[in-house]
Amino acid sequence: MVNESNGSASPQQELETFLSPEERNKERIVKKYEMTKDAEAADFDPFAERKLDNPTSNMDTLTHLLKASLGTGILAMPKAFKSSGLINGIFLTILVAVICTHCAYVLIKCAHVLYRKTRRTTMSYPEVAETAMQNGPQWGKRYAYSFRIFILVSLFMTYFGTCSVYTVIIATNILKVANHYLSSDIDLRLIILILLMPLICMAWIRNLKYLAPVSMIANVFMGVGLGITFYYLVGTGGLDFDKVSNIKPPVEWPEFFSLTIFAMEAIGVVMPLENAMKTPKSMLGFCGVLNKGMSGVTLVYILLGFLGYLRYGDEVKDSINLNLDQEKVPAQIVQIAIAIAVYCTFGLQFFVCIEIMWNCIKEKFTKHPIMADYAMRTVMVTVCVLLAAAVPTIAPFMGVIGAFCFSLLGLIAPAFIEVITFWNIGYGRFHYLAWKNVLVFIFGLFALIFGTKDAVISIINEYN
Repeated sequence: MVNESNGSASPQQELETFLSPEERNKERIVKKYEMTKDAEAADFDPFAERKLDNPTSNMDTLTHLLKASLGTGILAMPKAFKSSGLINGIFLTILVAVICTHCAYVLIKCAHVLYRKTRRTTMSYPEVAETAMQNGPQWGKRYAYSFRIFILVSLFMTYFGTCSVYTVIIATNILKVANHYLSSDIDLRLIILILLMPLICMAWIRNLKYLAPVSMIANVFMGVGLGITFYYLVGTGGLDFDKVSNIKPPVEWPEFFSLTIFAMEAIGVVMPLENAMKTPKSMLGFCGVLNKGMSGVTLVYILLGFLGYLRYGDEVKDSINLNLDQEKVPAQIVQIAIAIAVYCTFGLQFFVCIEIMWNCIKEKFTKHPIMADYAMRTVMVTVCVLLAAAVPTIAPFMGVIGAFCFSLLGLIAPAFIEVITFWNIGYGRFHYLAWKNVLVFIFGLFALIFGTKDAVISIINEYN
């Protein structure tokens, strides 16, 4: 008992007098910010307890991450450099890559903290959001479920719409080559409907472990398409530093940010990839899977943007493959290679939608879950393809949803989740964690406003 004459002790100090030295030491460690010390102090190791039938290796995860980030958006990088300037584009691309990678890193890091707090081994993105609110400040608990639903709906809308756009992209690239060799034009909608069965077969791959070879094939074909494109940019001459600007006025930079962020962002696949890993800790760290993958992606983005803008200057089009001579065979190979790469990417992108939908309905199909899973996948792909066939010009509309949702999901939400997760742990010296997230929030708000604005302008231009 504390002697009253010596001054009253705070409740926390009074409680600590009854704890053993070992318990007091553990309590101090848990309060520290560093993840490594948290892991050493915790009694529950979520990674040792995680049991998976077909876990993915680090190489499998890296392959998926590369494919998720090296999508068709990379073909718009020369146009992005046109808005920023040749030299300025290099530094701004690195800035965007660092922020996007950091936000993905933050989401995984918060999930690892919450695994130990809740004694769970895996969580989806919506579950991380909900659990952070439930274990954060008192005022946030009432909004936990609403926050989860918001993240879930935003993810589903974004990735379902993206897969619909992917269907249109595949069909469009095939159609361009087919119309060149056929005497009569083929209806785009017919090509889209023909893709239904191949896309269903792709969606039937139920495990990320078995999707890894498909992602590897996608990376190979995307590499072929980019390789031929690089040949056109470098091997055919025409690189002229005099016809490009090194630094464009800041008023033109918003278009650069909107194009680059939404091309590079892959926040929706980060948690599914982490949940399927055999060694989840390898996702993080300075030389972790996430940093390795995004470093390679950033390098390719810079090279294509730099050389594409340098080759065509202000004449560069929305997608660099449109600048290639469509009458020549190499350019047609690029079209087919991109179509195959996007097709092979469909399964990984659609995995996000499947996971969300299955978690919502799986409790109703406990007798025949495998049959129900395949039926659900078939119905979802059919709806996705029919949407693409009904509205082949869906891409500009999805641009608005993507600009709005990716800014929230990829930038603003992870920063908010980190603030809530470490609410009771601490923000480090001078509250640097909180100030850092304020800057990320401002950047995300900037991307949301200008990205949505550019997407709306694209719709207006499409229908004018």
